[in-house]
Amino acid sequence: MIKTKINKVIAATAIAALATASFSNAFAANIGTGSITGSGASATAIVWDDTFPGFATGSVTGIKVNATVEPTLNMVISATEINLGTLVAGAASDGTLNLEIGTNAANGVAITAKSTNGGLQNTSDAGIQIDNHTADGVTSESYTFASTANVADDSSYAAFAYDVDSDLTATEVADNTTEYKVYGTNKPEASTGTDDVVFTVSATSDAQTAAWEYEDFITFTVVGNF
Repeated sequence: MIKTKINKVIAATAIAALATASFSNAFAANIGTGSITGSGASATAIVWDDTFPGFATGSVTGIKVNATVEPTLNMVISATEINLGTLVAGAASDGTLNLEIGTNAANGVAITAKSTNGGLQNTSDAGIQIDNHTADGVTSESYTFASTANVADDSSYAAFAYDVDSDLTATEVADNTTEYKVYGTNKPEASTGTDDVVFTVSATSDAQTAAWEYEDFITFTVVGNF
């Protein structure tokens, strides 16, 4: 009799286990998918924890967020000409331009200045120039370029710095069209109206410098290091 009762208990337990297994198997652990439209490879399972109340979770990774910032670079030059006036023999006459830069170039900018005539040229005779070259027979003339950066920068970058080596000391422009570096930086900067660099031209004539008008044309080139 006792053995029969034990067998009945074992049988009941087995039936209950089968029922539980049947109930659990009726609800698969993976109950759905998380996916990206048009990208089957990204599909992942939504997994249920097989309990009530319970949770089902899944995740989709690799959703990309992108944006574009267009490059900007502006150079504003304060005037269209530098008028040195009437030269007095032996006395230097100076004139300046201010240059303002605004850019989001990650590695800053570089500006060069280049003479077109390679000197301050006589408008009626291209062979006569005011410079320290002696080809026209006059030896004590001078024509120079120089630049000085404004140390009060208009960049919000703590690491912003201008290239000290780009401060051009008075350099003779004699029969050459060399591009002289007049300003350089390492970070973006705003265009706020604070002049970034002052460019100076100086000319000195001689008592024997031929009379007439003289001119040169300067090309400023700015390069943004994006």
